[in-house]
Amino acid sequence: MKFELLDKDPGTRARRGRLHLAHGVVETPVFMPVGTQATVKSMMPDQLRDLDVEILLCNSYHLSLRPGHETVARLGGLHKFMGWDGPILTDSGGYQVFSLSSLRNISDDGVRFQSHLDGSTHFLSPESAVDIQVALGSDIMMILDDCLAYPANHFEAQRSMDRSLVWAGRCKKRFDAVAPPLRSLFGIVQGGIYADLRKESADQLIGMDFPGYAIGGLAVGEPKPLMYEVIDQTEPSLPPDKPRYLMGVGTPADLVECVALGVDMFDCVMPTRHARNGWLFTKEGHIVIKHSKYKDDPEPIDPSCKCPVCATYSRAYLRHLFMADEILSSVLNTMHNLHFYLDMIRRIRQFIEFHQFEQFLADSRRMGAH
Repeated sequence: MKFELLDKDPGTRARRGRLHLAHGVVETPVFMPVGTQATVKSMMPDQLRDLDVEILLCNSYHLSLRPGHETVARLGGLHKFMGWDGPILTDSGGYQVFSLSSLRNISDDGVRFQSHLDGSTHFLSPESAVDIQVALGSDIMMILDDCLAYPANHFEAQRSMDRSLVWAGRCKKRFDAVAPPLRSLFGIVQGGIYADLRKESADQLIGMDFPGYAIGGLAVGEPKPLMYEVIDQTEPSLPPDKPRYLMGVGTPADLVECVALGVDMFDCVMPTRHARNGWLFTKEGHIVIKHSKYKDDPEPIDPSCKCPVCATYSRAYLRHLFMADEILSSVLNTMHNLHFYLDMIRRIRQFIEFHQFEQFLADSRRMGAH
């Protein structure tokens, strides 16, 4: 992997970059739609390409349980399996074990957990987390980390961070031994809400020389200002010549704020999950399409939006589809919400290039880009 740092905004920490990966080039800042089960729900790969999606996130936990990473490997790897020829990032499964398993036992060796599908018992080690992702064939893989719930005291956060660092070293060793060329493994900075632990985690991970670094352990229930504070304190410890990835975040406002703090990469289920629930993003704020006031509304979701949904369909029709529980409702709503996120990221890049991102940030705060 090669990362080019192309430009910086003079008034903030916002960066404009470019990732060169095995399956293509990715412009940063970038938003990665989430394709948990090797699919972005309700979207075909051609539709994603038409939206100019540059990279997808897929979930190694879910795919290892169903259909099985060995099956995916036998069928030619994740790209061929799902008909997507662009870059893919896979997570290690650590967060899903933390959030979905009804029974899990964490030790220094790894995590023993029960499948949320059938209750069967599985063991995930740093080495097997890498093996699963290598079998899937993703462009960017993530280390296995110990995911910590919020709130946690300093002792608990340090114990979790120390374990994550040991696992990072084991993941790196395994990756170097088994990964094919042109693939990358990112480290994940942990440490809870504690600045000293975040710095220690970043320093030790940098010593292992990962090609990119994620900021993990956020968006797990902490207040939003605290999340921004942790990112603000952590970013100076990260090398400027490597990409920074904020995992699982977030709202449109989060993306703008965190780009200003120096983050390059984002993923979140929000645009797709909200779409299926009839929550649609606009430049003036969100609308909930099931509300009766849209029953006879001839206007598009967002009159200023250039997506194919807003060019063709009325709020009244979209409300009808949602109330009738039609599959097309999820398709059109998802298409619009993804376009909204991706268009916002494109505009962010442009404002960084024009050295006017500080003004974009101020305008977003004034308008409440939530």
